[in-house]
Amino acid sequence: MKTKYAIVFIFIVALVIIEKESNIISRVSDKLIQRQNPQQTPQTPLDYRNNTSDNLLGLSSLSRGRKHILLLATTRTGSSFVGEFFNQHGESMFYLFEPLWHVERMLASSEEGNTGTMVGDVYRDVLQGLFLCDFSPLERFISPSPQEHVTAALFRRESSVSLCEEPVCKPVIKDVFERYHCKTRRCGPLNLTLAAESCKSKQHHAIKTVRVRQLDSLQPLVEDPRLDIRIIQLVRDPRAILASRMVAFSSKYRTWKTWALDGQVPEDDEEVKRLKGNCDHIRMSAEVGLSQPRWLRGRYMLVRYEDIARYPMEKAQEMYRFTGIPFSDKARDWIVRNTQTTQGASGIYSTQKNSSEQAEKWRFNIPFTLAQAVQRVCGPTMELFGYKFVHDKNTLVNKSISLLEEKVFY
Repeated sequence: MKTKYAIVFIFIVALVIIEKESNIISRVSDKLIQRQNPQQTPQTPLDYRNNTSDNLLGLSSLSRGRKHILLLATTRTGSSFVGEFFNQHGESMFYLFEPLWHVERMLASSEEGNTGTMVGDVYRDVLQGLFLCDFSPLERFISPSPQEHVTAALFRRESSVSLCEEPVCKPVIKDVFERYHCKTRRCGPLNLTLAAESCKSKQHHAIKTVRVRQLDSLQPLVEDPRLDIRIIQLVRDPRAILASRMVAFSSKYRTWKTWALDGQVPEDDEEVKRLKGNCDHIRMSAEVGLSQPRWLRGRYMLVRYEDIARYPMEKAQEMYRFTGIPFSDKARDWIVRNTQTTQGASGIYSTQKNSSEQAEKWRFNIPFTLAQAVQRVCGPTMELFGYKFVHDKNTLVNKSISLLEEKVFY
């Protein structure tokens, strides 16, 4: 009898702890919203944990066969390019490009909720809402706040085919709406209610993000019985990432450019420590995924950008096979058109490129001194992913020498 009461007591305590964690995240969001809009009354977030049974009972045949793809990466790993493999799938795919940009921006401007664990929890809850076609958790972080669920401020809305097609995209003629352009048409401000309806009508959902730093923070998301999640982690040679960032984000990497001229890199500098921290986070997440814990078994795939650049069609087919989604003719055609171009791509987020050339281009753009610095602080990460070290400048720029080990990660 005592054992029975003890079990009941432990169960009640666990419920209280879960409720407290949920309330903490909600309060962080509410305070951020009030800071941005003091007159606005925060909405009550959906309690996903308490709706599981109702949702399971009401699952449609569409929902039961639905796949949820989360593409995890860091900046300048080719994630915009790889994300298009799913964005271009066709009318059965709902794709979102970097929705967590809004969350990161607001959290960065706040003094509250900035611990790594708290940020990871907020990211996870927003992703959960979006995969369930509920935009209200994201609305809390869009600035200026949407009015009656309508916004002109969604980051890179034009990068989602689903958000640029009718009925989500309401065609307009007046030039005043020119700033709301999608790639193929002019659209008015985005109605998030219509976006949610479009999401629900699609067979599969995909989200690309460079903001999730810890894979294990996603365990509750993966274990949600309403979702069938597949996580693809995209990685790239850290030396190539640094070379690309120095070009794309020139003003933020002036220090590295100075070191390139000086020929010395002080390893105790904060910039170098930040690089090491980024490499460590990527490696630790990959180690979790590759260890295939029970909650992630069969749901994690690691892929190198270099392999995609060399064999785009084959790697795309592998990714689709992993997700359980048929590889569409539309996606296949897009890959052919966008991996064999000889024209110069424009813009830091361009997805048009000769993929085989892109894989090696960085070797001629990074000074050997900086390559050495990356090898020193990111060595364990490079070894895990099969990136070979270089010990002299001639090897670095000799394209006949491969810096990539042949490895299989899943």
